[in-house]
Amino acid sequence: MCGRFTLNQSSAALAEFFQVKSIPNLAAQYNIAPTQRVATVLHNPESGSNEFQQLRWGLIPSWAKDASMGAKLINARAETVAEKPAFRSAFKHRRCLVLADGFFEWQRQNGKKQPFYFRLVDGQPFGFAGLWEKWRSPEGEEITSCTILTTAANELLQPIHERMPVILAPQDYDLWLNPQMQTRETLQPLLCSYPSQAMTAYPVSTIVNNPRHNTPECIREWEMGGGE
Repeated sequence: MCGRFTLNQSSAALAEFFQVKSIPNLAAQYNIAPTQRVATVLHNPESGSNEFQQLRWGLIPSWAKDASMGAKLINARAETVAEKPAFRSAFKHRRCLVLADGFFEWQRQNGKKQPFYFRLVDGQPFGFAGLWEKWRSPEGEEITSCTILTTAANELLQPIHERMPVILAPQDYDLWLNPQMQTRETLQPLLCSYPSQAMTAYPVSTIVNNPRHNTPECIREWEMGGGE
């Protein structure tokens, strides 16, 4: 699964990289957690262009009775996303990029869980494959939320965790966001493990376990056995 990630890039750099008109100033985020608002890019059918939006992390299906369901749907398995009732409509019609520049996974070690930080070797931002949905409460409150797709871990992640978030290649962004592309045969090949050689990883402090910690210390390399 993907339960925490980071985004520490300038808004101007993100707008240029993801080819959107503008992105408001974003505070650096070193420990993004479920139910928080996350930076995304999605296709606006009215303008015909890709646009920036902030969405709540944890997809709330349109038919959900209450918003609490979103906390259980922060991830969607790429292998079954086209079939699951919570995701299949969004998979066809409401796909997005969730913007990030790194993520965390935990490895069980001697009864404890050691966090590791993963990012691209070149330090560039990237887009997770995401889905979004609009939900309206009985009282009329509207929440737009999203989920991150996951797939089998690549060779770098396998010793740490069996799953990893789907990181899309930049050349596939437009295809993923295009609402006219709706078939599983077209979209499924995009949802593969990112190449290990393009990524790097290292252990970090367990302070990242607490989502209240949101400082550069969360992504600082930690010497194993050296304490917190």
